[in-house]
Amino acid sequence: MEVYKLTVATGTSEYSGTNNYIYVTLVGENGESERTILDNPGLDFCRGAVDEYKVCSPAPLGPLLLVRLEKQRYWVEDNWFCRYVTVEPPGGGTALTFPCYRWLIGDIKVEIREGTAKRLSDDTSPQLLAHRKAELQERQKIYRWAAWAPGIPKCIDAKTEADLHQDVRFDNEKRSDFEGSLHYAILELSLKKLAIRFGKSWNDLEDFKRCFWKLKSPIAEYCMEHWKEDWFFGYQCLNGSNPRMIQRCKELPGNFPVSGDMVQGSLAPRTTLDKELKAGNIYLIDYAIMDGVPTNVIRGKPQYIAAPLCLLYEHPDLGLIPIAIQLGQTPGFDTPIFLPNDPPLAWLLAKIWVRHSEFQVFQLLSHLLRTHLLVEVFCVATLRQLPAVHPVYKLLTPHLRYTLEINCRGRTQLVSADGIFKRVVSTGGEGLLVLSQREYKVLTYRSLQPCWDFQQRGATTLKDYFYREHSLMLWDAIHSFVSGMISVYYHCDSDVVEDSELQTWIKDIAEEGFVDVPKFGLSNELKNKAELVTLLSVAIFTSTAQHAATNNGQFDWCAWVPNTPCTMRHPMPTDKDAVTMEMIMDSLPDVSQTCLEMAITWHLGRPQPDAVPMGQYPEQYFTEPQAQEVIDRFRQELKDIEEHILSQNQGLELPYLFLLPSRIENSITI
Repeated sequence: MEVYKLTVATGTSEYSGTNNYIYVTLVGENGESERTILDNPGLDFCRGAVDEYKVCSPAPLGPLLLVRLEKQRYWVEDNWFCRYVTVEPPGGGTALTFPCYRWLIGDIKVEIREGTAKRLSDDTSPQLLAHRKAELQERQKIYRWAAWAPGIPKCIDAKTEADLHQDVRFDNEKRSDFEGSLHYAILELSLKKLAIRFGKSWNDLEDFKRCFWKLKSPIAEYCMEHWKEDWFFGYQCLNGSNPRMIQRCKELPGNFPVSGDMVQGSLAPRTTLDKELKAGNIYLIDYAIMDGVPTNVIRGKPQYIAAPLCLLYEHPDLGLIPIAIQLGQTPGFDTPIFLPNDPPLAWLLAKIWVRHSEFQVFQLLSHLLRTHLLVEVFCVATLRQLPAVHPVYKLLTPHLRYTLEINCRGRTQLVSADGIFKRVVSTGGEGLLVLSQREYKVLTYRSLQPCWDFQQRGATTLKDYFYREHSLMLWDAIHSFVSGMISVYYHCDSDVVEDSELQTWIKDIAEEGFVDVPKFGLSNELKNKAELVTLLSVAIFTSTAQHAATNNGQFDWCAWVPNTPCTMRHPMPTDKDAVTMEMIMDSLPDVSQTCLEMAITWHLGRPQPDAVPMGQYPEQYFTEPQAQEVIDRFRQELKDIEEHILSQNQGLELPYLFLLPSRIENSITI
């Protein structure tokens, strides 16, 4: 009788354990072991437990192919999360690890493979080839493509998060915290509304301070003190929640008739606008994408939007500052160009309108479309086309954790017909969809690669552009990590070309996920290792660093609502001299909208209690030493980046820490 020693690891999150019957069968090249019930004295399969068992076989099994786990109900249904199984062969040889990281729900039979990553061509056993095929057939029934709306990336076929398979749902603690924090924030805003209504009326900008209770941050308080200052406006164009819009202006757009005389007073001595344009010191932010977008109606009152053009100048002493703002795309008598030497309230209101456009673009395009929805395409294609043993599945899966559920919740709770955006955002309702469709039409694959993006925008030399510096460091680290991992499993370009599972995966991404996107520019086939490395780097960079850059600071920049208002309740000004404080207050969000903006940006931007930091892999999908060495090098590189960023920020009055690796989540979970 051959005796195999097993360890079986149960999940560590709440409700991972089970009191149901668990059976195991070892499947080898030469046969199968006895079907063995796993039952030690006392309780088995408790949360976080690693239990030891023995399994007997009447004859040697030869090389182990699979571990078959079966769960059967005992009295009541009790789901079980299995992390992994290890098997030590008779005679005490090297133990093999079989990663699982799956829920066993109902009376179910699951077969898991040893942890060594294998391409299809690495498998010769008919049993293992059949296992790969059966796994994908089952997954393709569970995870299906759906079109949430025309003209945007496809998503998972699930009306709500409850329709998702348990394997891609939040853990119970995450779910409780997510729902609890939203209730906490909304309760606080209700108390604030009550206090303000019993206080004096909403008359001037100081009144917004009455919303600053417990929900605040050092940067939000700094923002409250400095938001009117031009240098701070410029700083946010570089390092705020939407740092991807600024571009070098080589010549003024035809619809933005700024003359040299208009801005001369904002320039350094002994220079002109023409000279500064030629020197590359003039920059533009153009919100043309906002032009004509349908606007929301909130509680029966129309809301308003603008499509501004903002000219900025990199001043040798003052840094990046705004020097001219036009609030519409068509110049004319009713669309004046606002300047820093205009009446102070007029210039302030023009900047508020730009920041209001910034809220729409960063939330819906930079954040939702270009991170959440984009990464969801990789999620669905990976689940549908790559078996768990595939090296690319193992590489991507930790960076896709929770993304399907948070996106489902976003579609039902944030951007739905009756969601929070409809209640509080000027593009809520039809507008947010039109805006997303416009962006998707011009979205390019290359713009998701930071090196190319900064070059294309002419933003490679801007000073104090911390977002650029930190994201390029992280891109290089990710690219090096991915390249190292791929080289372990793909030795030459033909290995990539001949991997039929991989080619089906990229075809699913390009033809199903990114359907009807004319300018995207992603091929439906992978021709070499370099293309594969770049694509995987884009997926991981977007789900980690890029998401952190747009998501993590949203409360910091939006909590002081006049700095980044979610809506505007009054049309944009047409006469500089007619701007009053009453007009500004009539334009900015009211008490209810202000409190809701603060609550939702706090809820979405706060650090997550169960966050897995970038580069940490608590679920060990890779078991080979070569892969672990690449992961260790990646972690060291991230540690070096962390030390550099901390050193760079030491003593800064306004630190930029959103891309600190320890503060970046390994996947999009919020």
